[in-house]
Amino acid sequence: MGQSFLQIGVTLCIVIAIVPVLGRYMARVFLGERTLLDWFINPIERSCLVLIGVGSKDDAYGGKPQTVGEYIRAVLYSNLCMGTLVYLIIFYQRLLPWNPNDFDAPSWDILLHTVVSFVTNTGQQHYTGETTLSYFSQVAALGFLMFTSAATGLAVGIAFIRGLTGKKLGNFYVDVTRAITRILLPMSIIGAIALVFCGVPQTLAGTLVVETLEGRTQYIARGPVASFEMIKMLGDNGGGFFGVNSAHPYENPNGAANLIETMAMIAIPASLIYTYGIFAKNMKQAWLLFWMGFVALMILIWVTVTGEQQGNPLVNGTLGIEQPNLEGKEIRLGWVETALWAVMTTATMCGAVNGMHDSLMPAGLFSTLSSLFLRIIWGGQGTGTAYLFTYLILTLFLVGLIVGRTPQFLGRKIERREIILGSVVVLIYPIVVLIPSAITLAYPVSLSGITNPGFHGISQVVYEYAAAGANNGSSLQGLDNNTLWWNLSTCLSMFAGRYIPIIAILLLADGISRKPKAVETGITLKTDSLLFTVATAGLVVILAMLAFLPVLALGPIAEGFKLAAAS
Repeated sequence: MGQSFLQIGVTLCIVIAIVPVLGRYMARVFLGERTLLDWFINPIERSCLVLIGVGSKDDAYGGKPQTVGEYIRAVLYSNLCMGTLVYLIIFYQRLLPWNPNDFDAPSWDILLHTVVSFVTNTGQQHYTGETTLSYFSQVAALGFLMFTSAATGLAVGIAFIRGLTGKKLGNFYVDVTRAITRILLPMSIIGAIALVFCGVPQTLAGTLVVETLEGRTQYIARGPVASFEMIKMLGDNGGGFFGVNSAHPYENPNGAANLIETMAMIAIPASLIYTYGIFAKNMKQAWLLFWMGFVALMILIWVTVTGEQQGNPLVNGTLGIEQPNLEGKEIRLGWVETALWAVMTTATMCGAVNGMHDSLMPAGLFSTLSSLFLRIIWGGQGTGTAYLFTYLILTLFLVGLIVGRTPQFLGRKIERREIILGSVVVLIYPIVVLIPSAITLAYPVSLSGITNPGFHGISQVVYEYAAAGANNGSSLQGLDNNTLWWNLSTCLSMFAGRYIPIIAILLLADGISRKPKAVETGITLKTDSLLFTVATAGLVVILAMLAFLPVLALGPIAEGFKLAAAS
């Protein structure tokens, strides 16, 4: 027990140590400054940009900055083209190489859901990877999207930061190229090698057929897992090579692999706040916002661990002993590591799981759903940082109205247009979660697929759409979600939850960048103070609770009271 809690402390200390190092490196990359990899990567980047028609032979960083319209179109067109390409690869996977198990294409609705899921950096899976997709589809299709979708989020986040700090948005294609060649690819290569040393397989050999001691035949799925696993975690994609994701011993065999994957999951989202501090030349505000997210993360971890430690009173009463909740946990990792992972994977919008979330106690379900609803601890790749500063801008406006001071952010006025766009970012998420949840729950027989009725069934439905809308691939595994309704409805939630906020935050950043910088006076609100940071945290909680408290009350809170009463 003590050792497990020590692991949580060590993990969080490593996170704190990583943030300034990686945050500073990412700032140098996107500011175009010199890095250690320039001698090797500059020629590669230059060739790629010339090939796609963005840069010139004399310009290593490629072309002129784009307008906000050009940037948005570049995001949408590139994602559409990549999604179409991946759809065709999977559809014709039977004719392509690296298909030792001779898999055919899945049905059109599961194929559409899979493509939308990975192109939006969600990684939500309604299929079983080892029995559905060929190695080529896993690597060349989904692996490709895991790099490009994560790079898309990073590029949008950096463009947003540039706009907030008065700079031009930049060039989307240049930012995506830099994100892949200088951040995602080098870290993925190093991480994949580390995972191979930890026992994660990396092979193109087909399914292994063995005879058990009982004389039966067993089929052991394998493949190029290590490389897939690392970009899945580093890019916060979350979709697993195997159906049970990082609970599978080939994806996550031991404590060392678990620690590497946990660090990969949280490294970039947490560090991007530090990158903002360098862009804005305001490290005080960056650290205040980092600690705001860190404290929220600690609270949710404490709630989850406490609930799992107390165990299920019905089970404990039957057995006559007191023990933690071990249902749905991998014993080789321990229940504490599963609780820690559950909070981190929903806080960072990764969505990977190393245990079954459906088996969490009500306190754990409350924490994971709350993480999805908040979306700022530290959120998805790039977009999570943008959501955080959107809340900060809304807080600045409201506090300015209350105290009668001029709402300015980094010297630029916050006016009606910024508030409208910020409201779109905040309000679109409840719409894509609550409306389809209400429709699904209205037809429990034909649509819901609930396998555990009652309060837990409500949590299953809401969690599915909350994860889809937040571009987080996790789910409560007891839900029967591989149906036409679930595949199409979650597609809409993933699509709207990804691209509508991206468009709004880019327009928001562009509008702020165009404003003249005003001179700060004694009545200008300071956003880099502890008091304002606390006010921002309060507004985030209030807005999330106003929208989602009813479903929390009908789901995990009611389930917790019912369980306590039954015991």
